[in-house]
Order: sequence, then C-alpha cells, then structure tokens
Amino acid sequence: MFFHIVLERNMQLHPRHFGPNLRDKLVAKLMKDVEGTCSGRHGFVVAITGVDNVGKGLIRDGTGFVTFPVKYQCVVFRHFKGEILEAVVTMVNKMGFFAEAGPVQIFVSNHLIPDDMEFQSGDIPNYTTSDGSVKIQKDSEVRLKIIGTRVDATEIFCIGTIKDDFLGVINDPGAAA
Repeated sequence: MFFHIVLERNMQLHPRHFGPNLRDKLVAKLMKDVEGTCSGRHGFVVAITGVDNVGKGLIRDGTGFVTFPVKYQCVVFRHFKGEILEAVVTMVNKMGFFAEAGPVQIFVSNHLIPDDMEFQSGDIPNYTTSDGSVKIQKDSEVRLKIIGTRVDATEIFCIGTIKDDFLGVINDPGAAA
C-alpha cells in the first residue's frame, strides 16, 4: 500500500555548497540520500513530493559542516499482513519460490502452494499442476497474500501464500512461447 506522509531528517552540508543555491543543493542531497531507502517503521521511500521547511543550520564544531533540519513530504510503500499483492517470480526451488513486488521480496513456501501443484526440476525449475495447465516459473506473475512480515531497521521481509481463492498465476511467460 502507498502512503503520503511527512518526515523529518537532519541533513549535513559541506561549506562549499553555501551560496545562492543552498536550498536547491540541500533538496538534491535529500533526494539522493532518501529516495529508494527503507525505513523499518515507515516502509520504502518511493519519492519525495515536496519540501515543507528547511530550518536554521547549526554549525558542527571542528568540521565546518552545517546540519539543517528538513521537513519533507514523501510517498512510501508499506505492506501489511493480509494484503493482496501482484508480484513477479524471481527464483523457484524445491522449498518454494521468491517473488518481488516493487522493492519487497516475498517467499512462498511449498506448504503455501496449492496441493495439486508439484515441483518439477530441470532446465527451468517450476511448480506445475497435475494436468499441466498452470505453471509457476521464473518471470511468472502471481497474485499472492501476505501472511507474515519481519521488519529490520533497513529491510522488510515477507512470507506469502497462493493457497487461497483467486490467488495464483496471473501471467505465465512460458505459455506464450
């Protein structure tokens, strides 16, 4: 799920950047440092949409660097237990498969894959139904449900399932070939 929130950050700027474009340099450094990062509390920062306030700088003793408190608006991606996501399968093995939904990596155990699907090893490892009509392999698009999350300081891990109604393969690249 995407959220639009307001965050604060203390930004350090070298004295060589001081001048008429100070604010622009500060905003550029903020975007470079923050966009694409993950905060365990807020999720993945997708984009900064605006800078609300740049406070007065505080000179750091001995270095000359100045610390500015910056208040900014951003779009974050944070998922929750029970949420349905569409993801792309990145790796398949006998234990299950890994899929990615944007920056989030999700593991689906073979116990959370429908019972009628079996692992097939070979050139392209996959999970296939007994009649061969549905196949999960690398680059397949699947709809899955998040059943668990683990949040670290800089990463979020998920466990998912496709063993439910209306979940499973959406698009199979192997079917087109």
